[in-house]
Amino acid sequence: VQLVESGGGSVQAGGSLRLSCAASGFTFSINAMGWYRQAPGKQRELVADIISGSGTTNYADSVKGRFTISRDNAKNTMYLQMISLKPEDTAVYYCNARTLKYDYWGQGTQVTVSS
Repeated sequence: VQLVESGGGSVQAGGSLRLSCAASGFTFSINAMGWYRQAPGKQRELVADIISGSGTTNYADSVKGRFTISRDNAKNTMYLQMISLKPEDTAVYYCNARTLKYDYWGQGTQVTVSS
């Protein structure tokens, strides 16, 4: 499975961005996909994830009500719509895909929110 993120950038507080993650390869083996982020000096943390098939979603408390995760199975693409962005959302955002045996990661995309 290969993952390629896009859509990061720099915005002012209160702004919006949409991240995309295109998956290729053995995508039928993916059980769940998610977005993680890592700010400088901090550990990587889960932002949101979505279960394949059921579409069940899960969000970190810090982003609930502001971020929306979705997946277009026909395009093998996952999205993260982010609104009302805050400076504390600044981080490198990583796409993740989980199979029974492995975790796959994208290269990351920078999101910078200025006050």
